[in-house]
Amino acid sequence: MNFFQRTIHPGEADDTPLLNNYRETGDLAVLGQLYEKYVSLVYGVCLKYLKDEETAKDAVMSIFEELVTKAKQHEIKQFRGWLYVLARNYCLMQLRSGKKLETVVLDEVMENVPLLHPEDKYGEDYMKALERCMEKLPAAQKESVDLFYLQEKCYKEIADTTGYSLNEVKSYIQNGKRNLKICLEKKSE
Repeated sequence: MNFFQRTIHPGEADDTPLLNNYRETGDLAVLGQLYEKYVSLVYGVCLKYLKDEETAKDAVMSIFEELVTKAKQHEIKQFRGWLYVLARNYCLMQLRSGKKLETVVLDEVMENVPLLHPEDKYGEDYMKALERCMEKLPAAQKESVDLFYLQEKCYKEIADTTGYSLNEVKSYIQNGKRNLKICLEKKSE
């Protein structure tokens, strides 16, 4: 399909015969002929909402697939307006579902803070100070920090092991890390 060059001519305004023909025969070629009239409109709507050319092109194809069943199910008085609404709703659903599956950058979730990943570059004094600061943490923070940073468990594993909720685990780790940093800064002064 050519997404850009097809324009709607005034003589093509009445789509009822093609739509009725498709409903009676189920002929995809007839539906394709009808859809081709408005493919640039659908692409424009998809591009407006999805803001990515390749994603918009994929959406144009998916909308045609939806059209195969929905054109038979719905009473359509004005095909162009109905198709516009179908395309808009499809794009909005894609945007909503995208938020549920939001990609989280690993660096935002798991911080690579040297003081919580002790290695040989830290001296024995530093390691002892870290151990003393760990002992000062509240039990839940200590346990969560230990499991996350030292035993390299994920949030879900920690929640399953400890019985804390995921939000509690995240909070304990964040607060524990902050308390360790404060404690270690005091030790170095």
